[in-house]
Amino acid sequence: MRDPSNRNGDIAFIGIIENSNVDCRVLKRMLALTARVRDIMSSSPLKGADYMLTGLRWLPRAGLRSFVAIPLLINTLLFGAGVWWSFDQFQHWDQMVQSWLPGWLSWLHWLLWPVFVLTVLLIVFYTFSVVANLIAAPFNSLLAERVEKLARSERSSRPDAGLNWKDLILSPLAELSKLLYFIGWAIPVLILSFIPVINVAAPVLWALFGAWMLALEYADYPLGNRGLSFREQRQLLRKHWPLTLGFGGMTLVLTLIPIVNFLAMPAAVIGATLMWVKEAPE
Repeated sequence: MRDPSNRNGDIAFIGIIENSNVDCRVLKRMLALTARVRDIMSSSPLKGADYMLTGLRWLPRAGLRSFVAIPLLINTLLFGAGVWWSFDQFQHWDQMVQSWLPGWLSWLHWLLWPVFVLTVLLIVFYTFSVVANLIAAPFNSLLAERVEKLARSERSSRPDAGLNWKDLILSPLAELSKLLYFIGWAIPVLILSFIPVINVAAPVLWALFGAWMLALEYADYPLGNRGLSFREQRQLLRKHWPLTLGFGGMTLVLTLIPIVNFLAMPAAVIGATLMWVKEAPE
């Protein structure tokens, strides 16, 4: 979203050009190109990733600690179970990969093994993220509401009716609709993961899919609090797709880092709320 002050400056500059006697079509085009580059940079993947890191920095902030505690506990328990289960299954997965290969292609085991493990880890950790958010949905909605109030404390704010108990009780149902959306897109990606040659790109496909879904998952808390439907949220995220993939990509990376992944869920709720308060204030 462009800064209104920058837009006003562009309009003023165009007015000066139009009132001059010099043909400045080239300058006008350069100005338009500069504005376009500024818009792209304001919605860059790096900026989206930085919002996620900002969410981490906000975790110990006064006024948020009590709201962070329950989502953090839920995430720690579920991701701890996910890490334990994944390591417990490694030997079984190794045997599965070897069984797929004929004897004369056994040398490919060491090439396919890292690809297979990375694909499985992406699937496992994203699945546990979905389950964690399903359980913690009411608490994440409260956290998003609190972060938005703090973020708007020094800005002109629209009237906020706040959440009610009905919204909190129904929030897990919204998670189920996102889960169905996830399954609908995960099945084609999963099928591609088992097709020879194409499955080499499976980690990239799962990474892009996971980044999009995580960004959509955590955007729902601040945007859902405003009354935006799931369809409207998807439209908004597609409009800002570089920002969205940057945020989701950084969330996915932090989800895969031991210890840090325990903090990923509350940090992502905070980061997504800060991002959409600034990038989509209305």
